[in-house]
Amino acid sequence: MDTPKIDFDKLRKDSWSTTETQNVQLVIDFMQKLMNNHEFDHVLKEFGNSYYTQHNRSIPDGMEALIDYVKGFVKRFPDYSYDVKHVHADGDYVIFHSQITTSKKDRGNDKKGINVSDTWKIQNNLIVEHWDTLQPMNGFMRFFFWLTGGKVANANGVY
Repeated sequence: MDTPKIDFDKLRKDSWSTTETQNVQLVIDFMQKLMNNHEFDHVLKEFGNSYYTQHNRSIPDGMEALIDYVKGFVKRFPDYSYDVKHVHADGDYVIFHSQITTSKKDRGNDKKGINVSDTWKIQNNLIVEHWDTLQPMNGFMRFFFWLTGGKVANANGVY
C-alpha cells in the first residue's frame, strides 16, 4: 500500500451544510499534506497562522511546533501514516476518527498503531484550534507513549 489518501467522497455526509463541507475539505487537505504526504513546507505556507492553539499537552502552540512534532515522528517512523475512518462536522468543528500506524504492514490492522480522535475549530477558513485523544493499540505503542509522554508543552488544558 502506497501513501494513504483521505477520501473526501467516501467520508462525505449529505447532512453537512456548505460551510461544514468546506471546513471538512480544508481539514482533509491539511491532514493529507501533513500526516501522509509529509509536505511540511507547504503545510506551513498554506495553513500556518498566528491563531493556532494546541490542546495536545505534548505540543506547543503554533503550526511550526506541530510540524516540528510530526517531523520528529516521521524521522523516527518513516512509514508513519494517518487513515481516516470517520468524519463528523458540526458548524466550525471538524472531528476525525482515525488510525495512525508507523509501519506499512500494520495499515488496516485495528490491533496495531494508535486509535485517535482529532477535533479542529475553523474560523474564517483557518484552522485555529486542535484537540486530540490518543489510544495506543498494541504493546509497542503503549511503551512508546510511556517513554515519551509526560512533558507538558503548553498551558491550554485538554478541554
